[in-house]
Amino acid sequence: MTSILTYTFKNLPNTSKWALQSLRPLSCSSQLRSAPAAQTKSKKTLAKPNIRNIVVVDGVRIPFLQSGTSYKDLMPHDLARAALLGLLHRTNVPKDVVDYIIFGTVIQEVKTSNVAREAALGAGFSYRTPAHTVTMACISANEAMTTGIGLIASGQYDVVVAGGVELMSDVPNRHSRKMRKMMIELNKAKTLGQRLSLILKFRLNFLSPELPAVAEFSTSETMGHSADWLAAAFAVSRLDQDEYALRSHSLAKKAQDEGLLSDVVPFKVPGKDTVTKDNGIRPFSQEQMAKLRPAFIKPYGTVTAVNSSFLTDSASAMRIMAEEKALAMGYKPKAYLRDFVYVSQDPKDQLLLGPTYAIPKVLEKAGLTMNDIDAFEFHEAFSGQILANFKAMDSDWFAQNYMGRKTKVGSPPLEKFNNWGGSLSLGHLFGATGCRLVMAAANRLRKEGGQYGLVAACAAGGQGHAMIVEAYPK
Repeated sequence: MTSILTYTFKNLPNTSKWALQSLRPLSCSSQLRSAPAAQTKSKKTLAKPNIRNIVVVDGVRIPFLQSGTSYKDLMPHDLARAALLGLLHRTNVPKDVVDYIIFGTVIQEVKTSNVAREAALGAGFSYRTPAHTVTMACISANEAMTTGIGLIASGQYDVVVAGGVELMSDVPNRHSRKMRKMMIELNKAKTLGQRLSLILKFRLNFLSPELPAVAEFSTSETMGHSADWLAAAFAVSRLDQDEYALRSHSLAKKAQDEGLLSDVVPFKVPGKDTVTKDNGIRPFSQEQMAKLRPAFIKPYGTVTAVNSSFLTDSASAMRIMAEEKALAMGYKPKAYLRDFVYVSQDPKDQLLLGPTYAIPKVLEKAGLTMNDIDAFEFHEAFSGQILANFKAMDSDWFAQNYMGRKTKVGSPPLEKFNNWGGSLSLGHLFGATGCRLVMAAANRLRKEGGQYGLVAACAAGGQGHAMIVEAYPK
């Protein structure tokens, strides 16, 4: 990480807006005011000739909960099934109309590796409705959505349900390889002598489990370490990160209190009470945040538990349709799903910079600029990751030296950015955040009167995604 980015930002020109302007406004009351209604400007539609218009009719999620809380005794397909049932109830579309179901997930339960299929059957969909599961780290739900878009755009299907699920309360832990090997051989042994011979080879260290980690396989570095290095390389201070985290939690609390998080549907947890809202929203004081110790690089790191997204359990689902099919069935879509891109960078040096690389490409595909965007919805893996991307996006030097571009794309204006909170406060499901981002953009456009939304996210492996969402005419 330090080999490229530290050199880069020691030499970054000081004329960047972010170099001249701190994040102090985040701690004042301006962070809590609702975004002004976007002035409807007779912007062009992004419809393309001879290409089907694809719309999202609606999308839901069961409440995002911190791992280890109310969902801890369930299985992933239970959560995914609940999201599917919530979507069916919200949209009132017959199950037999759905042509295909796609879900994203990252930490797979070994008993239900194709969790999309198991959840669909559990929710009462026909056994004739195909379903498959995709995985692409933190943009797995994005991949589920865009796979559905491709199926509809190609004319194969008209109605696709896309979603995602993650249950971090019960991640699979494996025996060591030596123990697994011995157990397999014991199962194959046919005589008592063969079994005794194998048992005599047993050693206590065979019992050491292999625990999963949020780390890069290629570099062995955890994402939190990468976030710490990235924040240092871009000169993002601990105070800036804490103030941004406070902004996220405060805006999420305000949105929750005002009933703006309309994508949340209640879920009656078997044997427990009905869950009705996200439980990770906690606006801390600056003093409380300052007392937290670094979570990854100790003792001098700046990434803490509160300026990082937390492990989350939940599921989301959305109904994607060909526009003509939706209208023929009498539905009023919420938004068009337009251009999208995926990008990849070096996971060692630029693991979390996916939005910086993806956004210029998707804007060019759509023929838009940052000024055309009315609602920005970015995945907040870490405060430092968001603020580092802002700096990179607002740097001509970075654009020219690392992206092969003549000029910067520019950073999003905060008054249009994640106005209802983000992953830091609402929670982050590796497999399901993408659906939340798209529905937040679609719902904000309807509420605020805007036309274009921009969704972006980074992901493990140095990958990233960006998509344009266009409001459906009222």
